[in-house]
Amino acid sequence: MKEHIIQVDKSLCIGCGLCISDCPVNNIIIKEKKAVIKNQECIKCGHCEAICPKAAVTLTGFSEKTMEIAEKTTLNPRDLLMALKTRRTIRQFKNREVSLEIIQQIIEAGRVTPSAKNTQNVSYIVLGKDKGKYEEVAVKFFRKIQGFAKLWMKGAREVTIDDNFFFKKAPIAIMVVTKDKVSGSLAASNMALMAESYGLGVLYSGFFTVVANYSKKLRRILNLKHGDHVVTTLVIGYPNVKYRRTAKKEEAVVRYL
Repeated sequence: MKEHIIQVDKSLCIGCGLCISDCPVNNIIIKEKKAVIKNQECIKCGHCEAICPKAAVTLTGFSEKTMEIAEKTTLNPRDLLMALKTRRTIRQFKNREVSLEIIQQIIEAGRVTPSAKNTQNVSYIVLGKDKGKYEEVAVKFFRKIQGFAKLWMKGAREVTIDDNFFFKKAPIAIMVVTKDKVSGSLAASNMALMAESYGLGVLYSGFFTVVANYSKKLRRILNLKHGDHVVTTLVIGYPNVKYRRTAKKEEAVVRYL
């Protein structure tokens, strides 16, 4: 990982203090009417660079450049809620490839998702045309443990494990890997939304995720290292099913204090 240094161009800094008020770790002070970074041991969140009205602050070591925000993009609340209500887990997929450009955009949605303490420690494994060999290993493993899984895994008792059990003949699957389950789950959720914005369907394959975390053979051929935890696996493709109405959900359990 590249070293990231926070730099302040004093010729541009006007000492407005916006960076100070927004710094989550109180790492900036004003000295002689100029912003000064106390130390480089912060979380490198980039808020100081993003908020500076004079672009006086720079966070080095990143390959991408910042983008100027002319006007913040807002989502229509009604449209967003309707999109969430009409989402369905997809298990029937068309025989149609997903373009590399769309795959990259889905991963981009995960990359820009906030992570705990800005660790940015989420990585991704895209299983494409060769995913069948990984599914084959996973199927063999799961068939062996199915009897045991019935004791503790809801739904395992009734499932039929065929050769396409995990990926349902979808064109791709994306594994989300990180030690931080919360950061990984947040990234996966945004990735699923991005996928659906392209008209794709998504299945969270919990069974494959379990196998990926426990099968030594599968972990070896996936080149997963010790400590690499698969948070979830997104199975993605174009839906071969159409739902005509929303599904009913239980009412939210809420306490207002």
